[in-house]
Amino acid sequence: MRIITGTAKGLKLKSPKDFLTRPTSDRVKESLFSILNGMKNFSEIENVLDIFAGTGALGIESLSRGAKKAFFIDSATSEIISENVKRAKFENVCRIYRGDFVKALKKISAENLKFDLIFSDPPYRKNFAQISAEIVSEQKILKADGIFVMEHGFDEKIIPPENLELIRKIDYGKTTEIEIFGLKGEF
Repeated sequence: MRIITGTAKGLKLKSPKDFLTRPTSDRVKESLFSILNGMKNFSEIENVLDIFAGTGALGIESLSRGAKKAFFIDSATSEIISENVKRAKFENVCRIYRGDFVKALKKISAENLKFDLIFSDPPYRKNFAQISAEIVSEQKILKADGIFVMEHGFDEKIIPPENLELIRKIDYGKTTEIEIFGLKGEF
């Protein structure tokens, strides 16, 4: 797994040795960022949130492309994210939250943080995709013109919370589906 483009282009990211994480493949990541490039200018993105960050690849890729700050949440891989952030030379523009994603999202909300871009790539088939969408919506941490990207198992059906609308859906075979949301009436 590597950073595709930008200031950290080509950087190989450290990954956990176990199978607790399921990193987004380079092919899927490249396709996703190509779509996002058409929707947002990364140099205008202030804050990125990477929920279930794993290696931190999505947040680090965003920083490499010009985003200003990245916030990461993961219950098991904060040391790996920290190492990858340092290797990419982004340690001064990142914050890592270790622990339960629900508590971390509520803490972020209490800090009045708002995000231009939020990634949620939870373990499949545990309902975490739906829960994270609901909390992002309830806590109002997505900026008015922000984008919420959710990766989940192909067989999981996400019901968008009331104030989020589906902008685009991408199927990657019989394993992965990515849905891109914005706030209703903003896209």
